[in-house]
Order: sequence, then C-alpha cells, then structure tokens
Amino acid sequence: MTVSPPSTASTASTGPSAGLAAPPSEPSAPSSEPSAPSSEPSAPSCEPSAPRAGTAAPTGRPDIVDLYLKHIGSGRAVMGRVMGGMAEVRSEGVWIHADDGRRFLDFGGYGVFIMGHRHPAVVEAVHRQIDTHPLASRVLLEPVAARAAQALAAHTPPGLDYVHFVNSGAEATEAALKLARAHGLTSVITTRSGFHGKTLGALSVTANTTYQTPFQPLLPDVTQVAYDDPADLEQALAAHRDRACVIVEPVQGEGGVRIPRPGYLGQVRALCRTYGALLVVDEIQTGMGRLGTWWGVDAEDVRPDVLLVGKGLSGGVVPVAAMVATAEAYAPFSRDPYLHTSTFGASPIACAAALATVRAMEEEDTVARAAALGPRILTAVRDVCAPYQGGLVREVRGRGLLIGIEFAEEQAVGELMLELISRGVLVNNSLNSTRVLRLTPPAVVEDSALDLFLTTLGAALRGTADRMTG
Repeated sequence: MTVSPPSTASTASTGPSAGLAAPPSEPSAPSSEPSAPSSEPSAPSCEPSAPRAGTAAPTGRPDIVDLYLKHIGSGRAVMGRVMGGMAEVRSEGVWIHADDGRRFLDFGGYGVFIMGHRHPAVVEAVHRQIDTHPLASRVLLEPVAARAAQALAAHTPPGLDYVHFVNSGAEATEAALKLARAHGLTSVITTRSGFHGKTLGALSVTANTTYQTPFQPLLPDVTQVAYDDPADLEQALAAHRDRACVIVEPVQGEGGVRIPRPGYLGQVRALCRTYGALLVVDEIQTGMGRLGTWWGVDAEDVRPDVLLVGKGLSGGVVPVAAMVATAEAYAPFSRDPYLHTSTFGASPIACAAALATVRAMEEEDTVARAAALGPRILTAVRDVCAPYQGGLVREVRGRGLLIGIEFAEEQAVGELMLELISRGVLVNNSLNSTRVLRLTPPAVVEDSALDLFLTTLGAALRGTADRMTG
C-alpha cells in the first residue's frame, strides 16, 4: 500500500537506535546476505537485512559487544548481542548504516529525528559554528543562544518568551522543578505512566517503580494521579492548594502513546488556575511538530506556565533541550542568572543546531507535513495490523507522527522488534508500557521508504504471529 506524503515540503534523505526493557526470547529465523547500502531502495522489499537474534557479530572488526561488556555494562552488551551485534556507524535522512554494510530504516529514534538524521541545513550550521566558536567562555554575551531563543519563542504559545537552554530533556525537567521551588511550590503532582527523565528530580516525577525503587528516597511530596482524569487531579490540587506544581504530557509517549480525551489539557489548565498551581507541560517528545502541531497544547489552545522542549530541537545533529516559560514564571531565574546554570548549557554549537532546526522547519513546512502524513501512516498501519486485531494486536492508536501498536502479550513487542530489525527496520518499545511498540517516523520520509516499512511490518507481524501461536 502506498502512503503519499504531502507535496508542500522539500525532502531530504532520511533514519535510530532501538532498545528493549529486557532481552526477549531468541527464536531462530533465516537471514539473507546484506546488500550494499544506497541512498534509497529501488523497490519495497521484505527480505531480511540483519541477522536474527543470537547471531554472532560479524568478523573482521573489533567486537563492539565485548567492548560494551568490559567498559559500558553487561546488560547493554547482552541486548546488543540479542539484536545481532551490529554497531551503527553512519546515518542520513531516514537511514542508519551498520558497521557490516547493512542499513536500517529508522522509525524509532525515541522521537528525536522529526527532521531525519543529519539534516543538511543543521549540519552546515553546526560545522560553521565549530569553525568559528564552538564553546563559550560564559563571561561575555553569546549571540547564537539569543537568536536561537528568539526563533524558538516565535513558535511557542503566546507569552512563553523566556528560554533556558540545557543539554537534555531530563535537564529541562530538573530546571522546571527548581523553578517551581523558587516560587515556593514544594509539592509536585505527576501522572501515572508519565515519563519525564531519569535524573534524580526528573525520576521523582517519572511514575515507574522499576526505575524509582533502586534510588529511593526521591523528592518528597510527590503525588501521582491518573492520566486523563480531571477529578483525580482536582482532589490532589485541593490537598496542595497554592503550593503545587503539575507536570503533564499532551500525549504519554513512553506511557504507550496514551491519548487523552478532547478537552483534558484545558481542564488541567483551569484547575491549576483555580488552585494556584504552576502548570508544566512536557513536550520533550510531543513537541516540535511530532503531533502535527508545533506543540501538543496547540490542539486545545492551552498556554502552560512552563513548556519543556527537547529531542526534535536537535535537528538530529547536536543534543539540545530547553525550558521555556512566561515572564511571571521565569522571574526568579531572570533576576539571578546564576541561580541555575550549566557549563555546557546553551553552548554555541547546540544553539546553532536549535536555530537551524527551527528555521529549516519553517522553510520546509515540517509541521504541516507531519499533520498530513501522520493520519495516512496511522491508517496504513491499522490496515496492516487488521488481520491480527482482537488476537495478537489489541489496538493501534496515534496522533501525528507518534503511533503505538498495543499487543495482547508483552512478549510480542520484543519478538516483533527483533523481527523488524532482522528485516532492516528500527522501532522502539515504550518504557512505561511494555505491551506497546512505538513508531516515531520522520516527517521527511518518502513514498518508497513508507512502502518498504509497511511491507516489512506485514511480514514481521506474520512471522511473530506464527511463532507465538505455533
């Protein structure tokens, strides 16, 4: 089935890394000889392009798995070996190339690559910055950060004009939590299955005991409420009137692509006003066009006090994230520039990437492209999954270019991921929802790559269903 992208955007060749919460079982399956990498496939194919689980790493190169085992960690080494032992060494557009010559279509990447890998405009801007002034003294003013902040604020909801650049989404969460504390708001309300990072403060509001328990005690006075449940939120807010910070996602990505009912974010905004709470909306994964709008809050015309930005802001080139706030919310950080700082935060190279990303998205109409492309992909994925609906597959849901396939059994996620990897496609699991396989395709994907993905998904589902029912 062909899914045609809209013609309003210029194209770039574009694909990820995938990870599993735990190593799945290792059924065997045939593999084929790798083909030489090229910029675009001539026709869709469902032939395998990578070894199935348990295959030894290719010879003639250092054993990367062994280096991981010795210097990075045994768990990651085991997962790497389960996935075939390949190492990713090159990328462009929707493609990632492995060290053995295979290439992989990237429909994963944890939501980072809305512009694909190494977008040419972003790469050029970063190269130019490296050649002139890659890191700042932090004594004088740095113009690239100022221009990047201006460009980003031009697309945030009205009034969110103050930008605090950091290096990762978790750091953006930490900055928001500290900003709330600076206002005397010491209680935090988060949602079950929400994901906001794994540093100590961010982990305190990431509602998953698997990640939290080894590091207890975390921040005190954190309350978890049900997602998409205004009544539960109101009860928590009433108990913490005038001293709470609420953090919520427009769509729970790591929570399994959980989409709230229309009006939910508006209700959250109204409740925060009623009970004197600071509203932090985490758009680290959902923002920058991922949901078909610049921000998930745009669908309900909601203005938070603080907006968290990351992933796509990098342009697929340099890690960068940001906390964006209203003047009132940002006031403590605005008055004292040393209250919350980072040596590498707002570095010239990172801000050059952010500035170039925003400009490229404007020029290529990336958000409109995602808005038009997302529903077409969602419909096509539902069609491919239809024969397994009610059995292997429970539900396919999504908004924009964030799509989740929920399975009846947790094992199916690992099995399907391995099946797709063996056939040259990378996707992600969901850290807070183990039965959901997550798709985050780039907005720059073209017809031939989409056809390849859909054909491969169909073949992988058949293989997975046969093994799990056989």
